[in-house]
Amino acid sequence: MEILFDEQLVSARRRRAVTAQDDNAAAFLLDIAGRELADRLAVVERRFETAVELHGGTGIAAREALATGKIGTIRRVEADAAFARPGDTFTAAPLEDVPLEPDSVNLVLSPLSLHLVNDMPGTLIRIRRALKPDGLFLAAIPGSGTLQEMRDVLLSAEAELTGGASPRVIPFADVRDVGALLQRAGFSLPVVDAETYTVRYDSLFPLMRDLRAMGMTNPLAGRSRVPVTRRFFVRAAELYAERYSDPDGRIRATFSIIYASGWAPHESQQKPLKPGSAKMRLADALNSRDPR
Repeated sequence: MEILFDEQLVSARRRRAVTAQDDNAAAFLLDIAGRELADRLAVVERRFETAVELHGGTGIAAREALATGKIGTIRRVEADAAFARPGDTFTAAPLEDVPLEPDSVNLVLSPLSLHLVNDMPGTLIRIRRALKPDGLFLAAIPGSGTLQEMRDVLLSAEAELTGGASPRVIPFADVRDVGALLQRAGFSLPVVDAETYTVRYDSLFPLMRDLRAMGMTNPLAGRSRVPVTRRFFVRAAELYAERYSDPDGRIRATFSIIYASGWAPHESQQKPLKPGSAKMRLADALNSRDPR
């Protein structure tokens, strides 16, 4: 398994973000994802007695899910007790861990954390095994296109000033990748789509402050350890303003969130037709004519 992320650094930055005084101001992405997951849960004609929120940071996804009335109890899993809130049922476990017994829960929510695990296929398999038959998995995962503007200007500024560049924005999966991983993990009826959100800032610097406050700064294991100068960030801010600003001078930052759902297999679920069971040949259907 390739180690992309420094998991200790990821955990430390997430912990610092959730305990910072200005945490609520910068948690808008978790708020968006939590509400969207709850909206998708609300339209499911089922009740889920035992639910788990996996590494949801502020716990907004758990609270929004409870408010739908679709679940009985929910337990939060996070890296340590710093993430817990009064009244939470809480389990401490590393980001890479899924501390759930096989066939033990009806619903698993994963809001904006799967993109930071080194073994996403293995994590999805463990989640699927933890679900009872006909249990539901709902996830929000930052996807391809997220922070594309920042990636561009940081690479350009570094290449211009030093003649080389190191990765400073993590790679993000696209919709097809996530759909394939759900199928590989054994989920039934997988559904994957993406929503793109554009957030505007006065400059690169408040965007960077928000990313630090969200614990989203560079955790790549292969990141450069050479300190960067203020000149580098000033030049990156200039390039950002040149390439990605609106007429009023404010810059755009793109966040693409992939929403994924899948079910633990159960005999009651719809099954694809067996090969050869069709009642009509495709060619006949395509050549049919309206009799009117």
